[in-house]
Amino acid sequence: MPVQYVGVKQEHLSVRHDVGVFDVSHMGEIETCGRQATDLLQHLLSNDVRRLPEGGAQYSVLCREDGGVLDDLFTYRLADEVYLTVTNAANHERDLAWFQRHAAAYDVDVIDRAPEFAMLAVQGPRARAVVERLADGPLPPRFHCCQRTIAGAPMLVCGTGYTGEDGVELLLDPTCAEEVWDALIAAKVKPVGLGARDTLRLEVCYHLYGNDLMESRGPVEAGLGWCCKEETGFVGSDAVRATRAAGPAERLAAFRFTAPGIPRQGNAVVGGGEVTSGTMSPSLGVGIGMGYVPAEKAEPGTELEIDVRGKVRPAVVAKKPLYRKD
Repeated sequence: MPVQYVGVKQEHLSVRHDVGVFDVSHMGEIETCGRQATDLLQHLLSNDVRRLPEGGAQYSVLCREDGGVLDDLFTYRLADEVYLTVTNAANHERDLAWFQRHAAAYDVDVIDRAPEFAMLAVQGPRARAVVERLADGPLPPRFHCCQRTIAGAPMLVCGTGYTGEDGVELLLDPTCAEEVWDALIAAKVKPVGLGARDTLRLEVCYHLYGNDLMESRGPVEAGLGWCCKEETGFVGSDAVRATRAAGPAERLAAFRFTAPGIPRQGNAVVGGGEVTSGTMSPSLGVGIGMGYVPAEKAEPGTELEIDVRGKVRPAVVAKKPLYRKD
């Protein structure tokens, strides 16, 4: 999984304006199945799993009892009591152990499926049209999934992504991944590395675990209160409810520089706060980022100063997402 093939900016703009494919096979997968699969996931995940239809996809966070975020996840409901949850690569083993430990109280099986899947993300304005020409049927709409055969390989096709563009994510047998990749490249899909994946997600303010999400902060602070349904009683729900009621002391704000410079993770915000993600935006041509700041400084239009390697750079808090299509 290279950081880049021909260059981060070129690959980034290919996804924004045409179509690109990412090899994201490092992501993990956990299958939860059995009579009480829904009950277990309702206990673990912050969103309301009972509202997830068969063939649907749902975003949520996994929390500790104190509300700290262990991971952010996508869960697909494949059948009535069969779910597939995609984990972040660095957290997969910990997430799996967390699922299995809590599963002891339920009639359910929790299975590590990570070795059985490669994952290719095809993203961009032309993504769905290209993939559909290689498929044996229509692709699922956004936030849905279905089984399809693409370029001769059976797979799970998911209407999700991490770029802010339309597209699909393909979960398939690793032994078929190379031929599917080659078919996509032959269809003029550009290969895209992990560098552009990061700049694309940051332009649309998608979180990266380990940067913008961590155990020491909760989902309300991160702006993810929308995917937390405390009434379900998920692990950490009491802590999340208390933070929501009191109001967080700090919030994750998006910002853009108003002068030259590139923010980076760890840069200090003058007067309190820290940059968690930063880059030069290929689409906007300015330095952009996200960072935790005191709650009163998180409103769009608020001016900030950020210490970049000893030089203070001016910035302004902006509405999310930072990049919007015309």
